[in-house]
Amino acid sequence: MSSPKQTILVVDDEPRMVRFIKMNLDLEGYLTLEANNGLQALEKVRDHNPDLVLLDVEMPGLDGFETLRRLREMSDAAVIMLTVRGDEEDRIKGLDLGADDYVTKPFSPRELSSRIRAVLRRFETPGRPEEQIIKIDDRLQVDLQRRDVIVNGERISLRPTEYRLLYHLIQNAGWVVPHETLLTKVWGHEYINDNHLLRLYITYLRKKIEEEPSNPHYIFTERGLGYRFLDYKKYQGGG
Repeated sequence: MSSPKQTILVVDDEPRMVRFIKMNLDLEGYLTLEANNGLQALEKVRDHNPDLVLLDVEMPGLDGFETLRRLREMSDAAVIMLTVRGDEEDRIKGLDLGADDYVTKPFSPRELSSRIRAVLRRFETPGRPEEQIIKIDDRLQVDLQRRDVIVNGERISLRPTEYRLLYHLIQNAGWVVPHETLLTKVWGHEYINDNHLLRLYITYLRKKIEEEPSNPHYIFTERGLGYRFLDYKKYQGGG
């Protein structure tokens, strides 16, 4: 039996843009839904639970940022923001609100398709680990089954991208993982030079797991090289 089609919701107030994107997504084999404003988008997310949302930033009424903020209250669907602006501040604002990527208009069908595939890959669970809960120390545990971190006994949910980043760091605990390796494994080869994106997500992770994010105990920066996770097995006598 063939696997069910992945569903993508296209949200844009320009009908021509929606038709253009839908036509190309249909050719790629996705099931495509449409919405022309933020309120419609929230209804479609609630009713259909899409795998990914392509969300325009500049819409009248409920703009893309406010739509994203409300969307994140009800759904963990992947979100790619679409915008005619390439400002760094806009990009960071979208990522801070829970977007998974940003594509600047105008874009080619090939570029959009590549970004969609890369984002959806992040939502796939890495190979099942032998250990389901890893105890780093008395303060921090990582539940690899539920994609949660447990800090001082309290469960903190990770976004899929944060989880994949932490997973690959833990898998190489004690070793320096180069920027390029992390970008390729977590985001895809399309992002191999986007060190700023990696730094941003390291910051997100540190805010969730570190007692003092500015003075990290778990995730260390190796300047010019990459990042290294605490060699916790060494302190547990695990080699």
